[in-house]
Amino acid sequence: VQHHEAELYVLGNVILLLVEDYAAIRISLEISLTEAGFRVLTAANGNDAISELNKPNNNLSGLITDIQLGTNEDGWDVARRARELNPSLPIVYMTGNSADAWEANGVPNSSLVQKPFVDAQIIVAISALPNAASEQPQG
Repeated sequence: VQHHEAELYVLGNVILLLVEDYAAIRISLEISLTEAGFRVLTAANGNDAISELNKPNNNLSGLITDIQLGTNEDGWDVARRARELNPSLPIVYMTGNSADAWEANGVPNSSLVQKPFVDAQIIVAISALPNAASEQPQG
């Protein structure tokens, strides 16, 4: 079964995990992603994100994560854990100052959006990654 990009917004079953420690950015992106037709789970730090990833049957279709998340696990760690659980999960990194480390630390077939950005850039980035529209929940 092939899914076209336009169907991404109609299906309503595309669940994204958004990880951002700065509340204003997290809230703004959550609203924009929801308005674009995504279902959004949020985490304010790496520990909470990894806890969400580790839940059985989380049915995530994509991960959007800031890289610097304060203490403990950073966005690199979150993405690596996500890919351990689902090797084809679409991942978008957001960063203000870690773009130069993406090649060394980022997971393969991911995308990076430099801050500052407009929310639409994140929507385009996650939609453009392979499997974003056709990812099947893994149980």
